[in-house]
Amino acid sequence: MNDDPGGAPPPPPAGARNGPAVSRREFDALFERVRAWGHWEPADRGAWNRVTADHVRRATALVRSGTVVPMARPWDTAPAPDNPGPALHYMSDLGDREAPEPSAYKDFLGADYHGKGVSHLDALSHIAYRGRFYGGGTARELTGADGARFGSVAALGPLATRGVLLDLPGVLGSPWLEPGQAVHGVDLVAAEKALGVRIGEGDAVLVRVGRFRRRRELGAWDLGAASAGLHVDAVPLLAERGVALLGGDGDGDVRPSPVAGLHSPVHTLAIAAMGVPLLDNLDLEALATACAGAGRHEFLLVVAPLNVPGGTGSPVNPVAVL
Repeated sequence: MNDDPGGAPPPPPAGARNGPAVSRREFDALFERVRAWGHWEPADRGAWNRVTADHVRRATALVRSGTVVPMARPWDTAPAPDNPGPALHYMSDLGDREAPEPSAYKDFLGADYHGKGVSHLDALSHIAYRGRFYGGGTARELTGADGARFGSVAALGPLATRGVLLDLPGVLGSPWLEPGQAVHGVDLVAAEKALGVRIGEGDAVLVRVGRFRRRRELGAWDLGAASAGLHVDAVPLLAERGVALLGGDGDGDVRPSPVAGLHSPVHTLAIAAMGVPLLDNLDLEALATACAGAGRHEFLLVVAPLNVPGGTGSPVNPVAVL
């Protein structure tokens, strides 16, 4: 997309392949193109309404070997460039007091989970654009100190549907995509053809860029400054196919952002325009290996977020069943 008077983004750092650049005017036109407000009831489940009982039954028919593959990364309490606000874990009861048997051991878990460190689900109340959530309600009216009154993770509930893994490094024969490399719509179509799979309505699409393999081999880096991920030109394909859920081993967006003045444009289009929740920071390495070994990249995907009334998301450990 070409720059226009709607505002041009700054030039990307040397070596980044996050283009083409997109102006805010072009982005707003794309937002309107994929916007799906008023399509479903209940509205605060958004695109999850696409997943019917028939979708679930068809997804369960994909289970053949019974192999279960979890996707959450370990609960990370260590500070790192991609984990500046580490999760918390400490023992609250060591069972070392005089007490009747049995002794009990307890611990505490806590996390500011929206970020790069925790595998989590973004609900529809996580992102507003120009002050409005998915459906058009204003963030000022629909959020407060007690949480979100629309689009909370409790409204989403659990999901079981067909999952599709698009393993971009696997298709390209590389261990990972370099930080700053954009994944375009044509790349998703090429991956479908190479892997023998096609995204359909009600599917959960997982895009692997190889983040955690790179992290394990080269160390952590600041994903907010540079990460491989989707370019906004990939979103119309996902909208046309009618996806219910989008996820990956990053947070979805290529960074630096190609859109002028907008840090997370794919988040904005998926959540605020399309009503599609997001799965961020999944460790997809084991799933990529399992899918390659099975010779197929479709499976039953089960996601069960915590039931947090008013929550804008939840830590989660999605599982694929092959």
